[in-house]
Amino acid sequence: MKFLFVRSSPDHGGAEVHFIALAQALLESGHRVEAMVYPHGFIADELERLGIRPRRIAFRNAVDPLAHAALIRTIRAVRPDALVANFGKDYWPLILAGRLLRVPVLLFRHRVAALKPASGWLLPRLARGFFAVSDFARSTYLGQGIAPERVQVLHNPIDLKRYRFAPDLRREVRASLGIDDNAVVVGYCGRMLESKGIYTLFEATSSAMEVEPSLHCLWVGESLDGDRLRARVAGSPHASRHHFVGLVDDPSPYYSAFSLLAFPSIAPETFGRVSIEAQACGIPVLGSDVGGVPETLIDGKTGLLLPPDDAVAWRDAILRLCDANRRAALGEKAREFVKSRFSYPIIAEQLVSFLDARVT
Repeated sequence: MKFLFVRSSPDHGGAEVHFIALAQALLESGHRVEAMVYPHGFIADELERLGIRPRRIAFRNAVDPLAHAALIRTIRAVRPDALVANFGKDYWPLILAGRLLRVPVLLFRHRVAALKPASGWLLPRLARGFFAVSDFARSTYLGQGIAPERVQVLHNPIDLKRYRFAPDLRREVRASLGIDDNAVVVGYCGRMLESKGIYTLFEATSSAMEVEPSLHCLWVGESLDGDRLRARVAGSPHASRHHFVGLVDDPSPYYSAFSLLAFPSIAPETFGRVSIEAQACGIPVLGSDVGGVPETLIDGKTGLLLPPDDAVAWRDAILRLCDANRRAALGEKAREFVKSRFSYPIIAEQLVSFLDARVT
């Protein structure tokens, strides 16, 4: 099959990573992928890395005649079997162009905020497929009035070649940060926001450090509330055991340096990609039992689900996983779980099967 991916956002977040991963999953499964994307930044650069030469254009807004004309020209030139978008601003341009040129449209939604009433009613009906990235998101959309038969679930795909445990990287990253190779490292990867539970994690790890002298915390991500967090760390008795590396384009090397990943969100997450990235590297996960996070691990087998915003429960779980044997038992099953549920071949096959079923 031939797919045209369209994304006009210049951002670099979970939805953008999903856009790239889905395109790569289809490409590696033998399908042809073309793209029309924002001219500069993460998505365009990543597509180039994959060997996809994107057509570069920005939608100024949903009603942009020049961009619409360019989109229609691109569809006529590429003649795709389906159009794919996962950014709200692009939904209506693709629906209109798809209807005009009789090309099926696949829309993915990452947010759980309600669409405007007209869009919420029309988009799932006009698109060939309207996809939630988790069962949690789907149930939220149903609660907002979207008909059950109009919403499918297709989880985030993950590149198992990119996300895998690498002993050399473990030593290299730890050495660069002055962390002993025998240390227990709690990793955090993501945006540093209060709603992500960063202060709960700080409190829990600081308390656990009182008990476990080998415990360190490695913070990887964009410092949105990071300055406040750094100030708290600086005033703590174990400041030297907290390590900040800031925003990185590719977090994959850092997973090998973790002993476990903490995913302590307080607000519901639509999915939780970092959880499956860590498990693909054989790293067990402590995750908040909220939103879509429970779908990303098997409680008690590849990680542990914990109550959100409960620093005592998180401290106790961290201390439990300071035991190497417990970590190994969870990590051993983690990669196989991810491979069976979220690997590129699995997700690509599910998407193509959906399209084939709708055509027949």
